[in-house]
Amino acid sequence: MPTRPPVARTPVARTPVARTLKVLDRALARFRAAGETVALVPTMGALHDGHLTLVRQARRKADRVVVSIYVNPAQFAPTEDFSSYPRRLAADVAALAEAGVDLVWAPDTAVMYPDGFATRIAPEGPALAGLEDAFRPHFFGGVATVVAKLFGQVRPDIAVFGQKDYQQLKVVTRLSADLDLRVKIIGVPTVRESDGLARSSRNAYLSVEERQRAPALHRVLADCATKINAGRPIRAVLESGRKALAREGFAVDYLEARHAETLAPVRSLKDGPIRLLVAAKLGTTRLIDNLAV
Repeated sequence: MPTRPPVARTPVARTPVARTLKVLDRALARFRAAGETVALVPTMGALHDGHLTLVRQARRKADRVVVSIYVNPAQFAPTEDFSSYPRRLAADVAALAEAGVDLVWAPDTAVMYPDGFATRIAPEGPALAGLEDAFRPHFFGGVATVVAKLFGQVRPDIAVFGQKDYQQLKVVTRLSADLDLRVKIIGVPTVRESDGLARSSRNAYLSVEERQRAPALHRVLADCATKINAGRPIRAVLESGRKALAREGFAVDYLEARHAETLAPVRSLKDGPIRLLVAAKLGTTRLIDNLAV
């Protein structure tokens, strides 16, 4: 899809917020009537600079940018942090106005999952790779269902996702292709703090001492990537990496080397391209990260 010159915007103009499908459709109709392309950035709110990086990429790729804000209950297990997940819609909308977003789509659950809702998507392929799905078996069904709904509601030309949630990126890419949704999926490199920690809304849950330890997650990934590139056996490198994280106080769910596209296990560099993926708890906070080899 050719990139068009960006549509002129008034700096810090008020960004409209659609809360119903009728209002959303009316706003989108104006964009389409003008022949403008639309990029969607799906979020659960509690925005940080990582999200705004996705917005900036979307503005480079399309005429109009829509950001959805919806904390999706379908991707949380009963033991997870749905009720305590940070919600700050007013602050998020203000930040998106500063970023030049054209429309915020912020439905509530009665809109997304109305009474009688009975259809869910059960993704396979990268959704059953034995990574996040092994620890959160409900998760990608919830993600796939809400993303398919968002794509149907907004009908974007492109959708922008962060690479930090790498397995999710691969699941959504497969979803769009398999269901002929005609949405081009763009993955944006992970935004990091100066010490390497991947930016995440969940970083706010870390204590001061845990925040000092947290960058070890990325350091261990980088060390593993260097060793694998040097020809060290992958199995031994990963085992050493798991032990290094344990010494830093992490409880490791997984540290794996996978094919970067299919997420199938790999045994050597010749099986590549390779992506390292990790999930580990520090205290009560579960962090994820990934890195190309």
